[in-house]
Amino acid sequence: MRTTIPVGMLFSEAGPYAVLGREAADGARHAIAAVEADQTLPFRLALAAADPAGDVAAYAPAAEGLFGPAGCRHVVGTITSSSRKEVLPVAERHRGLLWYAFPYEGYESSENVVYLGATANQHVVPLLEECIRRYGPSPMLVAPDYVWGWEINRIARALVEEVGGTPAGEVAIPVGTVDFSPVVAEIARRRPSFVLSSLIGPSSHAFVRAYAEFAVADPAFAGGRRPLASCNLTEADAAVIGPAVAGTLIAGVHFGGRPSPWTDAIAAGLAPPRRASSCFASAYTAVRLLAEGIRLAGTDDPDAVKKAVMAKTWETPLGAVAIDPVTAHTVHAPLLVRADAAGGFETLHEFPPIAPDPYLLHRRPDRPAALRAGASRRVTH
Repeated sequence: MRTTIPVGMLFSEAGPYAVLGREAADGARHAIAAVEADQTLPFRLALAAADPAGDVAAYAPAAEGLFGPAGCRHVVGTITSSSRKEVLPVAERHRGLLWYAFPYEGYESSENVVYLGATANQHVVPLLEECIRRYGPSPMLVAPDYVWGWEINRIARALVEEVGGTPAGEVAIPVGTVDFSPVVAEIARRRPSFVLSSLIGPSSHAFVRAYAEFAVADPAFAGGRRPLASCNLTEADAAVIGPAVAGTLIAGVHFGGRPSPWTDAIAAGLAPPRRASSCFASAYTAVRLLAEGIRLAGTDDPDAVKKAVMAKTWETPLGAVAIDPVTAHTVHAPLLVRADAAGGFETLHEFPPIAPDPYLLHRRPDRPAALRAGASRRVTH
C-alpha cells in the first residue's frame, strides 16, 4: 500500500501576475498526476494548495497554513522575490523546504530553499554581455519597483560601468503600471543602445507593446537597431502580448523544452496540445525532483531529500541540471533567443552550462576588457 505525503503549492492564480501563477500551478498539478501514475513509487503526493492572489502580505500566513496545519514538509511555490522573502522565514521556522523554481536576482542562500531557477549570472549577466557586445554599453534600465527590479538594475549598472559604459537612464515602475508613455518619451530623448526590462505581469505586457509601437515610428529604433531585452519574459507572457513581442531578446533556460523523459511526459499530458511554458516546466520539474528525492532518500525528511537530489545530475525539461551542494542553486545552460510575432523563439546563442554564482563572486577577470573590445566594434545606426 502506498503512503501519502502532503506537499504544499503556493502560487498566485489570481492577481497581477496570474498568467505566470496559473501556468506554474498547472505544471505542479501535472507533475503530481505523473507521480500518482508511477506505480514504482511507494508513495503518492497529496497536494495542499494556497492562492495568495498576488498579495505579498498573504504569503506568510498561507505558508504557515501549509507548513503547519496541513502537515507539509515541502512547499513548491512563489514567483516574485518579495513573496519568496515572505515565505522563507516560515520555512526556516518549521524546518521545511521551499522549492523555488523561478529566475531571481541572487544575493540569497538558505538551507531551507532549493533554488531551481536561474540566478543573475545565468540570466541578466549573459544577456547584458551579449547586448553590450552587439549594441553598445548605454542601455536604458526599466524595472519594477521592488527588490527584484532594484537588484537587477543595480547588477546591470555595475556591469555596464565595469566595461566603461554608462546607463542611458533607469526607472523603477510600480507593479501594475500600464501607461508607459512617459517612459517611452524618455527613451526617445535619451537614445539608449538597447533597453533592458525586468518588468512583470501586465506592466511587462504593456511596456513591450508600447515599445514596439514606438520603434515602428522612430527609424533609429526600427528593425531591432536598439532592441528591447528581457531577463524574465516567458512563453506565457509572449502569448498574452501577441505580435508586438517580435524582436524582443530574452535570456532563459526553457523556450520549448530540452529533450528528456519528463519533456515527453509533459507533451503527452497536455490537452489540447500546446507548448509548455517555462513557468509550467519549472514547477513540473520541482515536483518531479522532489518525488525523486523522496524515492532516493526513503523519507520526506527535508535534509535527506535535499541531499539525495544534490547527489546527481538530472535530465529535465530545463536541460541537464545539477544542484550545487554549497549554495543549493542549480547549474543551468541558458539560451539567448529572439521572439517572433507568432510566439516562437529563434535561438541566437546557446551558452555552456554555467555554475550558479548567486553573489557574483567569480566573474572572469578578462571579461570587462573583452566586452569593451566587442562594444567598440559594434555597428552603430
